[in-house]
Amino acid sequence: MGEGKGAVRQMIHPGDTVPAVPVKLVDAEGVHDVSSADVLGAGRVVMFTVPGAFTPTCHLSHLPGYIAAAAKLKAAGADRIVCATVNDRHVVKAWAEQTDSLDRIDFIADGNAALARAMGLDRDMSPSQMGTRFVRAAAVFENGIARHVFVEDKAGQVTGSGAAAILMALSAPVM
Repeated sequence: MGEGKGAVRQMIHPGDTVPAVPVKLVDAEGVHDVSSADVLGAGRVVMFTVPGAFTPTCHLSHLPGYIAAAAKLKAAGADRIVCATVNDRHVVKAWAEQTDSLDRIDFIADGNAALARAMGLDRDMSPSQMGTRFVRAAAVFENGIARHVFVEDKAGQVTGSGAAAILMALSAPVM
């Protein structure tokens, strides 16, 4: 993927390999320096991306849907559920603890948006004073290969990237 002025970057698509980018993993054991490939590359991983911890749609709709559906997602074959956001590890840890979700969901703190950019799932939200953030999306990875990728078309919307849509994708045949 090219960088620089005028460069066209590609969004991750089914069949693409998950990028290896340094991130912070926030899980039940604490905060760890890891590669995104280590988090997303083993087994069947459901990842959903949110613009920001504690932001209205992310906090009140997107994350709660995954918390509520975690057992169903695991029963449908997900080995791991991961929420990725462009926030620092302290904010992500506080959000995960406040939502009491660390027993079901792991979090990637992508403080510098390196993973968001590497996946082509970044969006400049500077007009809202939020800088570069993840777009609202979800993906299913199998052993580091993207099998399904869903990106929301409209801000504040949780449809294709929601837990219900991912449950359907997990039961669909792989193309």
